[in-house]
Amino acid sequence: QVQLVESGGGLVQPGGSLRLSCAASGFIFSLSTMAWYRQAPGKERELVARISTGGTTNYADSVKGRFTISRDNTKHTVWLQMNSLKPEDTAVYYCNAPYLKSSYWGQGTQVTVSS
Repeated sequence: QVQLVESGGGLVQPGGSLRLSCAASGFIFSLSTMAWYRQAPGKERELVARISTGGTTNYADSVKGRFTISRDNTKHTVWLQMNSLKPEDTAVYYCNAPYLKSSYWGQGTQVTVSS
Protein backbone atom coordinates (compact mmCIF):
# COMPACT_ATOMS: atom_id res chain seq x y z
CA GLN A 1 0.00 0.00 0.00
CA VAL A 2 1.03 3.63 -0.40
CA GLN A 3 3.15 4.95 2.44
CA LEU A 4 4.56 8.41 2.98
CA VAL A 5 6.86 8.82 5.98
CA GLU A 6 7.98 12.30 6.96
CA SER A 7 10.95 13.14 9.14
CA GLY A 8 13.15 16.08 10.04
CA GLY A 9 10.82 18.27 12.06
CA GLY A 10 11.72 19.82 15.37
CA LEU A 11 12.24 22.98 17.36
CA VAL A 12 14.33 25.73 15.78
CA GLN A 13 14.99 29.37 16.57
CA PRO A 14 13.78 32.14 14.27
CA GLY A 15 16.17 32.52 11.37
CA GLY A 16 17.21 28.88 11.56
CA SER A 17 16.89 26.06 9.06
CA LEU A 18 15.37 22.61 8.87
CA ARG A 19 15.22 19.97 6.17
CA LEU A 20 12.15 17.77 5.97
CA SER A 21 12.22 14.42 4.21
CA CYS A 22 9.40 12.27 2.87
CA ALA A 23 10.15 8.66 1.99
CA ALA A 24 7.57 7.18 -0.37
CA SER A 25 6.66 3.59 -1.19
CA GLY A 26 3.85 1.56 -2.69
CA PHE A 27 3.40 3.51 -5.93
CA ILE A 28 5.36 4.64 -8.99
CA PHE A 29 7.03 7.65 -7.41
CA SER A 30 8.38 9.07 -10.68
CA LEU A 31 4.84 9.36 -12.06
CA SER A 32 3.46 11.45 -9.20
CA THR A 33 3.58 15.13 -8.45
CA MET A 34 4.68 15.52 -4.83
CA ALA A 35 3.77 18.29 -2.43
CA TRP A 36 4.24 19.61 1.08
CA TYR A 37 1.32 21.07 3.01
CA ARG A 38 1.17 22.51 6.51
CA GLN A 39 -1.49 23.06 9.12
CA ALA A 40 -1.13 25.46 12.02
CA PRO A 41 -3.37 25.25 15.10
CA GLY A 42 -6.82 26.63 14.34
CA LYS A 43 -6.05 27.07 10.65
CA GLU A 44 -6.84 25.15 7.49
CA ARG A 45 -4.25 22.98 5.81
CA GLU A 46 -2.41 24.95 3.12
CA LEU A 47 -0.14 24.12 0.23
CA VAL A 48 3.48 25.04 0.89
CA ALA A 49 5.29 23.71 -2.18
CA ARG A 50 4.76 21.34 -5.09
CA ILE A 51 7.10 19.62 -7.51
CA SER A 52 5.94 18.01 -10.73
CA THR A 53 7.21 14.79 -12.27
CA GLY A 54 9.41 16.93 -14.51
CA GLY A 55 10.80 19.01 -11.66
CA THR A 56 8.68 22.15 -12.06
CA THR A 57 8.16 23.78 -8.68
CA ASN A 58 5.50 26.02 -7.18
CA TYR A 59 5.54 27.77 -3.81
CA ALA A 60 3.15 29.60 -1.56
CA ASP A 61 3.89 33.31 -1.58
CA SER A 62 4.68 33.18 2.13
CA VAL A 63 7.64 30.83 1.63
CA LYS A 64 9.05 31.94 -1.74
CA GLY A 65 12.76 32.59 -1.54
CA ARG A 66 13.06 30.76 1.79
CA PHE A 67 11.90 27.18 1.08
CA THR A 68 13.07 24.78 -1.61
CA ILE A 69 11.36 21.56 -2.64
CA SER A 70 13.33 18.84 -4.40
CA ARG A 71 12.99 15.17 -5.27
CA ASP A 72 15.09 12.16 -6.15
CA ASN A 73 13.17 9.57 -8.14
CA THR A 74 15.86 6.94 -7.58
CA LYS A 75 15.49 7.31 -3.81
CA HIS A 76 11.70 7.76 -3.83
CA THR A 77 12.19 10.78 -1.63
CA VAL A 78 11.07 14.40 -1.61
CA TRP A 79 12.64 17.09 0.58
CA LEU A 80 11.67 20.50 1.81
CA GLN A 81 14.62 22.72 2.71
CA MET A 82 13.40 25.51 4.97
CA ASN A 83 15.65 28.52 5.61
CA SER A 84 15.11 31.80 7.43
CA LEU A 85 12.34 30.23 9.45
CA LYS A 86 9.79 32.47 11.13
CA PRO A 87 7.43 31.83 14.06
CA GLU A 88 4.54 31.85 11.61
CA ASP A 89 6.04 28.78 9.91
CA THR A 90 5.14 26.78 13.02
CA ALA A 91 2.81 23.96 11.93
CA VAL A 92 2.50 20.27 11.27
CA TYR A 93 3.99 19.61 7.85
CA TYR A 94 2.49 16.88 5.66
CA CYS A 95 3.80 15.14 2.58
CA ASN A 96 1.22 14.58 -0.17
CA ALA A 97 1.08 12.43 -3.28
CA PRO A 98 -1.86 12.97 -5.64
CA TYR A 99 -1.52 9.63 -7.47
CA LEU A 100 -4.01 8.33 -10.03
CA LYS A 101 -7.44 9.22 -8.62
CA SER A 102 -6.41 9.30 -4.97
CA SER A 103 -4.56 11.66 -2.67
CA TYR A 104 -2.19 10.14 -0.13
CA TRP A 105 -0.88 11.76 3.03
CA GLY A 106 1.86 11.12 5.51
CA GLN A 107 1.37 11.29 9.26
CA GLY A 108 2.94 14.73 9.53
CA THR A 109 5.97 16.15 11.28
CA GLN A 110 5.87 19.04 13.74
CA VAL A 111 7.92 22.16 13.04
CA THR A 112 8.11 24.71 15.82
CA VAL A 113 9.90 28.03 15.34
CA SER A 114 10.44 29.75 18.65
CA SER A 115 13.11 31.45 20.70
